[in-house]
Parts: sequence; C-alpha cells; structure tokens
Amino acid sequence: MGSSLSCGIGSPSPVRLDHGRSGLERCLKAALRSVAAGAAFFCSHAWSNGFNEQKANLIREGVTPTLLYDGSVAADTAGGTRTGTAYVGNLRLQLVLDGKQLFRAPGWTGFFQVLSIHGGQPSNFIGDAQGVNSYSAKSSLRLYEAWGQYSSPNGRWSFLAGRYDLSSEFYRLASSGVFLNSSFGTGPEFSQSGIGGPSIFPDTSIGARVTYKPTPSILIRTAIMDGAPVNRTDDETRFPGQDKGLLLVSEIAFLTRSESEDARGIAKYRVGRGANFPAYEDKVALGAWHYTGTFRDLNLVGTNGTPIQHEGSSGAYVLVDRTLFRAAANPGSRVSGFLQYGIGDGRVNRIGSYMAAGLVTSGLFSNRPDDEFGIAINSARNGSRYINSQVAMMVPVTRTETAIEATYLAQVNSWLAVQPDIQYVVHPGTTAARANATVLQIHFQLML
Repeated sequence: MGSSLSCGIGSPSPVRLDHGRSGLERCLKAALRSVAAGAAFFCSHAWSNGFNEQKANLIREGVTPTLLYDGSVAADTAGGTRTGTAYVGNLRLQLVLDGKQLFRAPGWTGFFQVLSIHGGQPSNFIGDAQGVNSYSAKSSLRLYEAWGQYSSPNGRWSFLAGRYDLSSEFYRLASSGVFLNSSFGTGPEFSQSGIGGPSIFPDTSIGARVTYKPTPSILIRTAIMDGAPVNRTDDETRFPGQDKGLLLVSEIAFLTRSESEDARGIAKYRVGRGANFPAYEDKVALGAWHYTGTFRDLNLVGTNGTPIQHEGSSGAYVLVDRTLFRAAANPGSRVSGFLQYGIGDGRVNRIGSYMAAGLVTSGLFSNRPDDEFGIAINSARNGSRYINSQVAMMVPVTRTETAIEATYLAQVNSWLAVQPDIQYVVHPGTTAARANATVLQIHFQLML
C-alpha cells in the first residue's frame, strides 16, 4: 500500500457534538467525522512508500511495530442519568521483539505497548455499573505492557515476566470479543475486584505467568501478579505484593482445534489489546483467582464500630465457546455461541455473580467474509452485603443490572473496521429510580 493509494477523503472536520439535535443524529454525524478524520490521517501520513519500506526493514531486523487507533462515539438517547454523547479514543503503539533475530536468543520474545486514552466516559451520563464501552477510561498516557517471554523449543511451555495484561490470555473468548460492553471481556465479578481491579485495561500490574500444554488441546496457565495496579491513585511505587498482597490466577482450557487457520477469519483486537487468538473451534475454560491482601467488609462492622477485615478474597469462572454451525462450502461462514459465568467475593466486592450468553455469526454475506454480527445479554448481580449497605443508607437498589447488545462489525479492508452498536441497559447502576437506557454507538478501528 504505497503512496498511489487514493483515499477519497478531504480535510477532516473536528468532531462537534450538537446537543440540540437528537442522540441518533449526533452519534451518526460525530462518528462519520471521526472515521473520516482518522482515515485521512492514516492515508496522508502513514501509507507512503517510505514508511512501508522502513517498517519492512524493522521486521527483517526482528522488530515488528503496530499502530492501532480505536475510536467510539456513544450516545445515550434515552434513560440513564441523563442523555448525552461522548467520544472515546485509544491510541496504541506496540513493538514485538524477536529474540532470535535481535540477540541470537531463540525462544525469546519481547513486547512493549504504549497506550494513550482520551475522550469522555459514557458511563458518566448512563450511570451503568458494567460499562457500555470497553475502551472508556480516564484520559492518560502510559506504558501499558512491557514483558519478556521464553517459549520452549517444543512449544509445550512458556514463561513470561513483566508488566502484563491478564485479559490477553485469561477469561477470554473469541466469540464474545466482538461486543463493546466491557463485561463481555472480563466479567465484572473479577474486573471490579481487589484494589483497582486486576491487571487488565486500563491499569496493569507487574508479575509472571507460566503456560503449560500437556497436549495440543489443553492449556494450563497460572499467573502471579501484584495485588494492585502500577498506576495507583496515590502515585506509590513499591515492590510487587508489598502491603496490598498478590493476585493469583489459574485457568485450564480445553480446546477443539480448527483444521484451518482461516476458520476464525482475520484477527480481531477487541480483547487483550492486541494479542492474537489461537485458532480453535470450541473452548471450555475453568478459572479461579485469589487475592492475598486484606479487604474491608462492605456491610458488617465489629464491636468497635469499624468494618470487619477479611484476609484474602477469591472467585471463579466458567467459559464456553462453541461452533454451532459451519457452512460446508465456506469454512469462514459460521455461527458460534458463548456462555460466561463467574462468582466473586460478595463480602468485599459489589458484584457477587455474573452471567452472559450470546450468538455471533461470521461471513453472514458471501461478499463480506470477514464481517461479524452478534447479539448477547449479560447480567451483573449485586452481592447481599452491598445491597444491605445501600439499604442501611436508605438508597433503593435493584438486584441486577442487565445489558442487551446487538452489534455488526464491518471489516472494510485490512486497515479499517467500522462497527455500529446498540445496547439496552436495564436498571443502570442497579439504581431503582434510574430509567432503563438506550445507547447507540459507532466504533471504528484503524490499524497500521
């Protein structure tokens, strides 16, 4: 893709959100402007012969750079705390280092990722607990991942150490990755646990992970991570595990491997911020996690009037991803279904349990083999301790928050994907007085 590429896009206009118009109109206009601006940037600044030659030279030397930009326009058109529109953007620079080519060290790989988060936060006006957009977070620029990994010559085991995103390998399904709602990635009973959550987007921590493959269809992973993210609100820096304890996570996955590398279509970057999925037809995974730190009870107090302290906090989850139908004439055309179920520690975490289910079809149209359409539902359930604490403060709450999502990912070409999305959130934030919310989004991704 050289400089001869004609993009057909003029000078981009800035994204302006006219609050006097309908939410749908604001969402569509802002999204179109955002996609045009991003595409124009990539066309005018990235795709030149010189750039591609430099990238090719780096790859030959053992350094593979990738630049990714994700943008979303989210509009709460009805319900929630108030109607409104927000833009969410993530810019990621990734570098993969091949140890064999760079250092004559076969089996070694290095990975670095810098993440820039900017824009608004849709949940501020929707008032939901789970998060309708998995790219939304407080604006920041940070080193997101920096790790080294050694893989054995036979590929049966590997060891990784450094700053690492757990969701790139744990609590992860290929089918659920197309959805924008955060809980279809890592369930809220785990993502909202501990002190600032586990080592996932947007705050990662330092640790180590071991993977063992006794057979090609069985993967066993265990990670030991710092119990709190590196980017702490108090700006502390300390040795991992000091004061806040450690996070231990283990997962065993049973896979039915795909006969074709193309059976799952092109790689998606929805979950794990860039790590590719190994090809599989079906997956069943069992996982468990445990924090070694001390946590305050959400409701119970001791005889001295202070909250009871609990040593440790644990949870577990089950994941199922199965191919339900595949066209014999076109392996890329398929229908898959997934299930997620997790339990958390309701003594110290708000979300006591979570469940989700969904269907995803790929290659729905013969001339659009890489497109995906999905519909899914999830439900996050408050723990009894949290509900009792709210009742004590005379705050009326519901037991669950439920989100229903329908989405269509259109892979326009190898570097651009556009994704319209609609979600209906029942009992946002489990607040009884808050009206159900209808949220429209248009997401796009540019990849270089």
